[in-house]
Amino acid sequence: MSRPLVVTDCDEVLLHMVRHFRDWMAEQYGVEFDLSGNPFAEDFLLPGRAEPLSYEEKWQFLDAFFDHGMERQTAIEGAVRAMAELQREADVVVLTNLQDRYNAARSAQLRAHGIVAPVVTNQGPKGAALKRIVDQYGPSRAVFVDDLAHHHASVAEILPETSRLHFCGEPAIAPHVPCAFEAGHAHARIDAWDEALPWLLETLHGSGP
Repeated sequence: MSRPLVVTDCDEVLLHMVRHFRDWMAEQYGVEFDLSGNPFAEDFLLPGRAEPLSYEEKWQFLDAFFDHGMERQTAIEGAVRAMAELQREADVVVLTNLQDRYNAARSAQLRAHGIVAPVVTNQGPKGAALKRIVDQYGPSRAVFVDDLAHHHASVAEILPETSRLHFCGEPAIAPHVPCAFEAGHAHARIDAWDEALPWLLETLHGSGP
């Protein structure tokens, strides 16, 4: 009999990213931005340059961070224990929106924090990637965890039978990210692992949505 399946994002779900990216940008380039909002919607200004960074330039700096700053990332409180608990009950796969060349580095990074799980890299909305993972594992139940509402919308469209938890573990930005639960694309919104783990275990055993 097949096991249940948990497919989870990494950044701001398992590991803090944006706080470390902010500090790295300040140190490396003198760019400062505030986390009390949606940092990637803010204007980033390089010292001595009047025009803000374009969306494409922001992603170039993110790639540079993942090339040189991934070791800064710290585990979100309770994430490592939660993954260990979930792996007793289910298969766990990490579905992360990074270029494929970062797959090995992301796997090693998670192992260093005590999370050993298959890593699938993806670009763009996650619904199609999740479907490929579900088709591969053939689980009895599947649960998807992510911090971004548009990925929940994608999964809701392609795999509506998948249970969906919107989770953002960075307190500085959690109040400001669009909520997939309020939009009707997630079954719950929980931003702390001590509350999310019981919800996930109940859902995996069929008593949740």
